[in-house]
Amino acid sequence: MLGSHNREDALALLHEYTKTDSLRRHALGVEQAMRKMSEKYGGNSDEWGIVGLLHDFDYEMYPSMEEHPYKGNEILKERGYPESICHAIMGHATYTGVPRDTDMARALFSVDELTGFIFAVTYVRPSRSILEVTPRSVKKKLKQKSFAASVLREDIFQSIEELKVDLTEHIQFVIDALAEKAEELGLSG
Repeated sequence: MLGSHNREDALALLHEYTKTDSLRRHALGVEQAMRKMSEKYGGNSDEWGIVGLLHDFDYEMYPSMEEHPYKGNEILKERGYPESICHAIMGHATYTGVPRDTDMARALFSVDELTGFIFAVTYVRPSRSILEVTPRSVKKKLKQKSFAASVLREDIFQSIEELKVDLTEHIQFVIDALAEKAEELGLSG
């Protein structure tokens, strides 16, 4: 569980290490998707939300594969975050070799890259509103390798296999989760 940590602590930590608005919005988007995933899988919504909020908090300062998420994991442990949170965050980067052996870890892996991709799809819509984004439009853009080229498509597809969910349904699930907080996330047009 969370121990003495709450969302405010996690948000302060995110803001301490992450200065760009886009990465902060990504963290808030993944937090929202994780809270909705916790409902689906019977997890603790606060714990799952914190995992989403903090999964990339160290990325801006430590962007290399040698440092992210390792440096962040050290910081989280120093600050007393529980192993369940540290483990899930380590597992979201395939190159760490940390197994995604919990629902929370698999959920984080399944929403991280997809959330970023859905943000990108939303931004190219004339309305810039997530309310006009459909699984079909997301899947069409996934096929365009040059679109949001930094998004690891192989992670999206691998995560769908690991979570044993349907791609279209999962995309819709994440769109719906983000749409609930569209204004706060800058996705309302």
